[in-house]
Amino acid sequence: MIGPDPLPQLDAVVQHPSKLAVVAFLSSCTEAEFKAVRDGLDLTDSALSKIVTALEDAGYVAVRKGYVGKRPRTWLTLTGTGRSNLAGHLSALQQIADQARGRGASLG
Repeated sequence: MIGPDPLPQLDAVVQHPSKLAVVAFLSSCTEAEFKAVRDGLDLTDSALSKIVTALEDAGYVAVRKGYVGKRPRTWLTLTGTGRSNLAGHLSALQQIADQARGRGASLG
């Protein structure tokens, strides 16, 4: 007897909803200012800073600092690794949902 297909592996780096939201937000643009990401996702500075540090350490996000006039600014960019791993994570989620639907449909 052959058992059911194993469930695909999710990406542990972006498994948390807030990290996934940041990566998804950045996937839609070339670069985003920290403030735009913070406001767009309704996060605090502290929460976004922690998320960005973890994503940067994992190689998913690149951080660029500079000035606009005399005001410091931080810009965030999703790296190629981040884009690729987001796509793999979303694919795994879809496969899990498809497998669960298939198993449920077979019952009834």
